[in-house]
Amino acid sequence: MRCPVTARAIALLFLLIAAPSLAQEPSSPSEPERPAGRTERKAQSRPHGSRVAVDPDKIEVDDGDTAIIHWGASDLETVRFLGIDTPEIRHVEHDLPYAQPFGPEARAFALGVFAAATKVELLRSATLDPYGRTLGYFFINGKSYAVMVVSARLAEESVSRYGDNGLPREAAAVVVAAKAAGPLPFESPGDYRRRMREVSRWMKSKGIYPEQ
Repeated sequence: MRCPVTARAIALLFLLIAAPSLAQEPSSPSEPERPAGRTERKAQSRPHGSRVAVDPDKIEVDDGDTAIIHWGASDLETVRFLGIDTPEIRHVEHDLPYAQPFGPEARAFALGVFAAATKVELLRSATLDPYGRTLGYFFINGKSYAVMVVSARLAEESVSRYGDNGLPREAAAVVVAAKAAGPLPFESPGDYRRRMREVSRWMKSKGIYPEQ
């Protein structure tokens, strides 16, 4: 399902989709951060290993690297984008009482990209993440979303930390894009999450943690 986006986000999206430097196919990314103490991975039961078409109107963007596909009234698929880690938005239920700098901008970027898409494809990995979410790459009008957001300097590449997750070609493209993008203006999202867990524990101990 589509969400309204700012003109600025849409303009940036079109620039990225049209940019010749992004026309190359990706080469090889990785997977999102795994929760501590949980290493078991379940097999992906949906079609994987090749791209499948997704109706853009059925995609609900959560943040810069997570989306929900509404296949049907009772068939929802949460997708954690491979190869990238974007700054966090505020998620009180996940011990994130404050948004990370550039988190809202990364979400706005994703909203703009998917809102302007005329063709969306998903390439799933063969396994789910420890939370049961699909791991995969989205392609917007033939271009890798992971490469787009990394090139916009709104995502950290996660391939170097977690490997290519069985999709080396797509993963390699993300690494190349990250090297070209240069230093990022935000703290590593993984470090931010760890720091916010400490902040959340302290706030809860004092009875000042927000309810929503």
